Amino acid sequence: MSGHIYLQDIGKAYKRYARLRHKWLEVLSFGAFAQHDDHWVLRDIHLEVQSGEALGLIGYNGAGKSTLLKLIAGVTRPSTGRVVVGGRVAAILELGVGFHPELSGRQNIPLAGQLLGFSVDEMALHADEVVAFAELGDMIDQPLRAYSSGMMARLAFAVATAVRPDILIVDEALSVGDAYFQHKSFSRIRHFQEAGTTILFVSHDFNAVRTLCKRVILLGDGRILRDGSALQVLDYYNALIAEREQGDSIQQESTPDGQVVTRSGSGQARLVQVDIVDAAGRFARKFATGEMATFRLEAETHAPLRSLVAGILIRDRAGNPVFGTNSWHLQQPLRNLDAGMCALFEFLLPINLGAGSYSLTVALTMDETHLEENYDWWDNALVFEVANLTHAVFAGTAYLPTQVSVKCSRSDADDSRG
Repeated sequence: MSGHIYLQDIGKAYKRYARLRHKWLEVLSFGAFAQHDDHWVLRDIHLEVQSGEALGLIGYNGAGKSTLLKLIAGVTRPSTGRVVVGGRVAAILELGVGFHPELSGRQNIPLAGQLLGFSVDEMALHADEVVAFAELGDMIDQPLRAYSSGMMARLAFAVATAVRPDILIVDEALSVGDAYFQHKSFSRIRHFQEAGTTILFVSHDFNAVRTLCKRVILLGDGRILRDGSALQVLDYYNALIAEREQGDSIQQESTPDGQVVTRSGSGQARLVQVDIVDAAGRFARKFATGEMATFRLEAETHAPLRSLVAGILIRDRAGNPVFGTNSWHLQQPLRNLDAGMCALFEFLLPINLGAGSYSLTVALTMDETHLEENYDWWDNALVFEVANLTHAVFAGTAYLPTQVSVKCSRSDADDSRG
């Protein structure tokens, strides 16, 4: 099936030699004297991606993400298992692959296109489109060795996406491009996605992953640690980062309405109650755009603490951050607390949000970030709704009070005709 990906019991190992002479001894003996150890990069990978699906891959450096993408792209072969890929694959894995540094950008277009399976004549038909999309100006006729990494990314992406592929694989290569080209590239990726292209996307930019992908795979030590919705897996990975830094415990629980809540932390302080209060002092879950609200966080300490900071983060329904702050940034940290103390944090702010549903993530930390000392991090602590009842219609999640001035006058051309 076009765009379908199936991986069965995949494993990938590379030979590792203690000394260079050991490698030559093995080669010259035609393998009779094995002198290597197998270094397994991937093990027991079973994965199926449906045609038209957008799948995000995340994980620490060295987790096996790039190797997995190379297997799917056909750049390398698995040591065990089998890979079945349907349709044409366009992969942007490493900058400069398929390019010759002494040739110009224009001359490299047919060269790189052949590695993607196109003939010289086919790439000639799309060369002008590639040049136009890359927007390199006069540099398109300069040797590639004169290109910056961002310019290389522009050309590589433009060539790989000159024709809509059945499967598009994008590694971190786009992260080196400038902001304008990143927006332009994501727009093309979304267009391909809407047209039915299967997307495999690797990025450390969680917002980009949430925007493009409904499903996310978390790789760790060459294995699949989590496979689920973008929100669930990214929340778990965020907690995993804190766990690796501090040894915190991670809990994922399902709520009665089917939501998955991720909670992590050392437990030296704990949130016991989280709520939102409207301007009249009533607990509420529905607000009008622009209405004042107070986010209330009640906490207890279970150990002596040098510092205690509370934070809030509002996310849209896709899990993208909309607004976040904490008592450290607002210059209200609590200092030198004993065990058994209670603290109440109240964040008063206008709900300047567009219509829709939003979730609240809350945290207790030692300072401005949860990475150094995380006491309690609680994703999706509650969900609330916003409706635009009194303001002019607007698009997006942020409400920015706007005034417009309009002037109209007769043009000079009209005056001359008079």
